[in-house]
Order: sequence, then C-alpha cells, then structure tokens
Amino acid sequence: MLDLYEPFARFYDAAYERVTEDVPMYLGFAQRTGGPILELGCGTGRLMQPLAEAGYRVTGVDASPAMLALAEKKLAAASLSQTARLVNADMREFQTGETYRLAFIALNTFMHLETQADQLRALRCWRRHLAPGGFLTIDLFSPDLGSLLEADGRLAEANRWTDPATGVTVQKLYTRTVDLATQTISVTFVYDETLPDGTLRRALAPFKLRYLWRYEAELLLDKAGYVVEELYGSYYLEPFSSSSGRMIFVARRREGES
Repeated sequence: MLDLYEPFARFYDAAYERVTEDVPMYLGFAQRTGGPILELGCGTGRLMQPLAEAGYRVTGVDASPAMLALAEKKLAAASLSQTARLVNADMREFQTGETYRLAFIALNTFMHLETQADQLRALRCWRRHLAPGGFLTIDLFSPDLGSLLEADGRLAEANRWTDPATGVTVQKLYTRTVDLATQTISVTFVYDETLPDGTLRRALAPFKLRYLWRYEAELLLDKAGYVVEELYGSYYLEPFSSSSGRMIFVARRREGES
C-alpha cells in the first residue's frame, strides 16, 4: 500500500517539535481515566512518548510505515518499547486484541477521514476498542468563515530550521484551497532544503482534510455510539465559545449497543 505520508515523515519531528501545548491535557485525561491508552494516527510518537514516560501503557495506530519507523526508533532510544506498542494499520478498521480506558486522536488528524462513511466506520471501530465506561477524545480546529476564506491558494511560510547533524536548512511552506460545498481543504506542504554546498532540493506533500462543524461532529459521535460529555475550546480546557480556536470533544462509550 502506498504510504501517503512518507514524503514528509522525515521532516515531521523538526517541524512539530515545538508543539507541546496539548501534552499536559492528555496527561490529565490519562490520569483521570487510567490506562491502557490508544492513540489513533500516532505518527512519530510525539504524544506516545510523554504518556509512556508517565507510566501508562500506550498503543499507537498509524497507516504510515515511515512515521512508525521513526516512532519506533524514538521510543527504543527512550527505553519505552515495553510500554509503548506500535500497530501499522488503517485507523478505520483494525484489531489490537485489547480494550482501552482512553482513546484519542490529536491535532486535526480526524480530518484526514474525508467522507462521512469513513468517519463513522472509524468511530465504530474505536468504540469496539473501548472498555465499558471508556472515553474518546477528538481534537479539531474550530472552523470559521474568515479563516476558511484565507485558504486562497497563496504560498506561505510555516517555519524553517537547520538540521545540526547534516547542516541542511529546511524551509517549510504551504498552500491551501477550500471547497465550501464539500467542507474540504486541499493542502500542499512544500519542503525546500538548502544543502551545505548550496544545492537546493524540494519535496512536495499534497493531501486533503475535511473539516467539521460542532453539531455535525456531535451527531456523528451519537450515531457511532458515544455520549458527548464535554466540549472544550482550548488545550487549557476552557469552555467552548464563538472565539475558541479548538473543538476538543470528550465522549464516553454508550453502553448497551453492539
């Protein structure tokens, strides 16, 4: 199967190493629910590592072998391979053989599910992996028309960094366009590398995201067998409001359903 994320797997950690704002939130959810924990779309293990370091047994599911290879190396270097398990699988349909007190999908990863059928298939699969009384947390950006209309196809810089081991400087650019009718955002990440000898190299990583509105997400969760317990508007667990940048759903597995 084609690994859609291979083109930017090697850039992921450098691009997202400063993204730590959500870590205390997940540690708090873990403390509240207990383990074991399931992460959907775990990528290179950005969140698995601090959870495993805190003593929780964590399973991470991801469809990208390239991402998981980096996660495996990182977890092994931290001596966490015994408590952090990696599963290469489609997050819409898999079986780990375990049940979990907490499952979560972070940082807009749910938006990679482009159709309602895929969303429901995934949610029902994750519900089957939850223990009675288990919780699912979904972190999405809160869409508003102003931010959506800014996705007009222009090229913008996200960040840049220099790899200290190789001396290669990387500039990460991106372009976005939105289709309001289908609620999809077409994104292309552009990685421009400048090698120490001045050689330029470019890598492109195109993909699509489907954004959700609040009540659409709540209906999906209800239809898939969950009860929404909380909706937060930030990683500091502030109440959701019109000015919130995030929609963080905390949903409990509804009992009495197959």
